[in-house]
Amino acid sequence: MYLAIAAAILIVMALALTRALLGPTLFDRILAVNTFGTKTVLLITVLGFFTDNASYLDIALVYALINFIGVIAVLRFLEYGTEQDTPPAKRRKTKA
Repeated sequence: MYLAIAAAILIVMALALTRALLGPTLFDRILAVNTFGTKTVLLITVLGFFTDNASYLDIALVYALINFIGVIAVLRFLEYGTEQDTPPAKRRKTKA
């Protein structure tokens, strides 16, 4: 049963990768990469259950956090660009 679930997740990952490569807009590509990362977390978790090894769950949690922070960082970069492009009200005040 776990092998069938893993195969289905791999198929969905292939579809997400296809969307990431062919996506008409940049945001479609970012969403596809986020989906690919989420499905990777699911695949790692299923493999952990299949092998009866709990350390895979820790790896999946760390990968989920990295995926989340990475997507947020890319979206913030696309929204504001570089520090010079950031509106003055949104800039952090630094002490000299």
